[in-house]
Amino acid sequence: MEGLIELITGLGSLILVLIVMLVAILGSAIKIVQEYERGVIFRLGRLIGAKGPGLFFIIPIVDRMVKVDLRVVTLDIPSQEAITRDNVTVKVNAVVFYRVIDPENAIVQVEDYRRVTWQIAQTTLRSVLGQSELDELLAHRDKINRTVQQIIDEVTEPWGIKASQVEVKDVELPPSMQRAMARQAEAEREKRAKIIHAEGEYNASQKLADAAHILAVEPAAMQLRYLQTLTEIGVEQNTTLVFPVPIDIFASLTELVRKKAAS
Repeated sequence: MEGLIELITGLGSLILVLIVMLVAILGSAIKIVQEYERGVIFRLGRLIGAKGPGLFFIIPIVDRMVKVDLRVVTLDIPSQEAITRDNVTVKVNAVVFYRVIDPENAIVQVEDYRRVTWQIAQTTLRSVLGQSELDELLAHRDKINRTVQQIIDEVTEPWGIKASQVEVKDVELPPSMQRAMARQAEAEREKRAKIIHAEGEYNASQKLADAAHILAVEPAAMQLRYLQTLTEIGVEQNTTLVFPVPIDIFASLTELVRKKAAS
């Protein structure tokens, strides 16, 4: 009787172990992939293809699955020091937006596509900075962004990676260059101020010449202008009396004194 009990107990333990193993095998055969993921399947080391999203089954032990995220990845490029084409040392950091468009190539063609993309982004940024001038980097940053994005995209395309956008975030200049640019900007402002002032003087002289021409043609206009000036002065309640004398009188007196002295 005791032997039968031990046999039943042993069979129960064996069945329990078999059930646990069966559940584990079935659990490893069932795979669930999210909407933004794909599962790359390898069967005995050979690529089968990418599956997903949703629920599917694989052969336990024989098949192996690698999940690949298809969402856009934000890759922050640390500050890179480079020398521009006009021999100015700058530090530039940027951000790269990329995504996996071919999960099979991303796993098979390259060991670690994230690390490779990060390294290529750094070297490409330094290379483009070395081929650009400082003024181009500061004034035409969008052109630098497009150039870096195109180079990264061409290099990573065989690996199933698509670089959608590159943005240069910050450009750090040496203090000496900042002071030189400040002096240049100040000189440019002074130049513009002098040009504007000279243009104002030129326009004012033209208007005065036109006014003098009109007053010379109509002498009565000069008298009206005198009266208007006296009216404007009187409004301010000043005690100073201004009596305008035409310049022609002084000219006539000067000519008379000259003739008398000559005689």
